[in-house]
Amino acid sequence: MKKAAFFDIDGTLYRNSLMIEHFRKLIKYEVIDPIQWHSHTKQLYEDWKKRRGNYDDYLLDLAQTYIKSLIGLNKEDINFITNQVINLKGDSVYAYTRKMINWHLNNGYLVFFISGSPDFLVEKMAEKYEITDFRATKYLTENNIFTGDVVQMWDSDSKEKAIMEFKENYDIDLGASYAYGDTNGDMSMFKLVGRAVAINPTNELICQIKSNKEIRDKTTIIVERKDVIYKLNADVERL
Repeated sequence: MKKAAFFDIDGTLYRNSLMIEHFRKLIKYEVIDPIQWHSHTKQLYEDWKKRRGNYDDYLLDLAQTYIKSLIGLNKEDINFITNQVINLKGDSVYAYTRKMINWHLNNGYLVFFISGSPDFLVEKMAEKYEITDFRATKYLTENNIFTGDVVQMWDSDSKEKAIMEFKENYDIDLGASYAYGDTNGDMSMFKLVGRAVAINPTNELICQIKSNKEIRDKTTIIVERKDVIYKLNADVERL
């Protein structure tokens, strides 16, 4: 059986969100109307930025706005912007995570991305980092036109299903494998593998880790700030 490493992307590898970066560039190039950044989403963002709100709430709300904004657009027509996001921002990643991807690849691990970001963005990140395979939120099209229908990959149940598919397809020993994530949506990955690494985790994820002894004992917490990487245990205090 093979060993594997499963990586979330947004907030775990990439320093922000591929979806948010793509959304901003669609607005910048006037492909979509700036009013799509509606007041409710903006308020959730401000609440999170001031540490008064929940990041997951903001991201889920923005995802719905983003999905609606793509309806009727031709996938090929925005391919230039999609490529720009990866070419200009694909290296804006955490040094620790990039190092671990390379370490796993150099030591014979299969490496997978499991991300809630759009599949057409994650596919290009997978190519950039030369990983084994990926799963992402599928944005469905008809004749290359976005329909507004998606098959999500940002929740814990979907990520669990993805890992189990990889396990069967690639003959993976999950007990000898690693998972890397930063939010509650990554908890199912942590439960399934032998070693878990929480990268700059949210308060909600910290609480989940601390409440489960089995998860807590096998989880390392990594906090990367500026040019310093801190390795912690699950006894860190939440604000």
